[in-house]
Amino acid sequence: MSDEVKREVEHTLWTGDYYNEGTGRDDIFDTLKEECGVFGVFGHPEAASLSYYGLHALQHRGEESAGMCVSDGVNFNYHREMGLVKEVFDRDKLLSLQGNRSIGHVRYSTSGDSRIQNAQPLIFKYRDGDLAVATNGNIVNAPKIRRELEQNGSIFQTTSDTEVIAHLIARSSKDFVEAAKDALRQLVGGFAFLIMTNDKLIVASDPNGLRPISLGRLGDAYLFSSETCAFEVIGAQTVRDILPGEMLVLDKDGMREDRYTEAGRKALCAMEYIYFARPDSDLNGANLHSARKRMGQMLAQESFVNADVVTGVPDSSISAAIGYAEQTGIPYELGLIKNKYTGRTFIQPSQELREQGVKMKLSAVRRVVEGKRVVMIDDSIVRGTTSRRIVNLLREAGATEVHVRITSPPFKNPCFYGIDTPDRAELIASSKTIEEICKEINADSLVFLSNEGLIEAVGGENKGDYKGGLCMACFDNEYPTETHFDGEEKFGCSC
Repeated sequence: MSDEVKREVEHTLWTGDYYNEGTGRDDIFDTLKEECGVFGVFGHPEAASLSYYGLHALQHRGEESAGMCVSDGVNFNYHREMGLVKEVFDRDKLLSLQGNRSIGHVRYSTSGDSRIQNAQPLIFKYRDGDLAVATNGNIVNAPKIRRELEQNGSIFQTTSDTEVIAHLIARSSKDFVEAAKDALRQLVGGFAFLIMTNDKLIVASDPNGLRPISLGRLGDAYLFSSETCAFEVIGAQTVRDILPGEMLVLDKDGMREDRYTEAGRKALCAMEYIYFARPDSDLNGANLHSARKRMGQMLAQESFVNADVVTGVPDSSISAAIGYAEQTGIPYELGLIKNKYTGRTFIQPSQELREQGVKMKLSAVRRVVEGKRVVMIDDSIVRGTTSRRIVNLLREAGATEVHVRITSPPFKNPCFYGIDTPDRAELIASSKTIEEICKEINADSLVFLSNEGLIEAVGGENKGDYKGGLCMACFDNEYPTETHFDGEEKFGCSC
């Protein structure tokens, strides 16, 4: 970096070398970090353009880096950079990405792994040609597999879990499809993979379906996305979700449905419904906006309180706040407004200015809340610092009472499957009672949605399954897979 650029960076309002560089767990808001997003196209002459719009629709799942690999059946063309989709790809770059099949990725990383080498798709050369891999999720036993591979001569180029599967495939003497099956069977965790060679595309979901991925169609082309909202953007139709343990193989003969393992218990991440996925997406036959409204309605049934207005913390809690208001008859109002243009990484050098930075991201509407008893709906409480700041914003704006209602059960345990969570000791609900948390966040009352209420509200095709087909380990400590390997606990998202 030149001295001139360094001076410019020093005078910006963000840390790091570029606007969207992640700050891991040190952001002003202690909300959970989205995992990642993948988007794939097979059989469309404008694969790169479709992927661009698809990744743009998935931008909320990863704002640190974006990448795309396109194949014309002979050669790979790819581009990856740190930053937003619209910053990474311009018209000239898209024109250079010629081909009828592609895989793309938007990414968040854990703290310390913010670098271009880990931006996906990862591209490799191996005995049968080119290989590109993109994934959403986390491989819990990746460190163990990595050590074994390194002991046998493998040389890793990144710190990403995703590289593990490329080495497993490359070391196999079997054909690509069978090698991919063998590799996938060795992985433990939550993942949705897109794996591409010049003549094939493989799509695979983990045995529990922890990470979402869906199949869509646009004419004769097949599309794959972490969320169905990306299909809507490009005028495609959603066909179905990829099943746990399923592997789809696409080549010149079309698409073949296959499996690499038997399905375990269905356990889609509950936080997708509560927080991560866009409200215009569908998961397991349930629309996210409708599910979140039902969460608010269920919360109202479990925890009614007399108040004058209901407001939601933008953006993920708005649907639930509307549901709460409809159920209780208390008017819904925009008591909190989010400024979308400050960037996720706004960090000020002093604590005083850091606290002021909260108001740059979120503002209370004084004319709406002044002199009112307010019900504040939010999706989760992680450390408690964000909730306290928002409650205090409302009080400073003149709210006479602030009653906090959370549309998830208490978040007590770290995630091992792709969400960047703090250590268990930093999760406020792991060490404090609800009454203690209420006092900590300066609220007049605090109620979390029950486990049973969450399952009932989500509904969908898996309503009759165990826990409604949800992974709720972050609430109840019941993980659907093994989580310890060689004495290590590995959590967060390191795809």
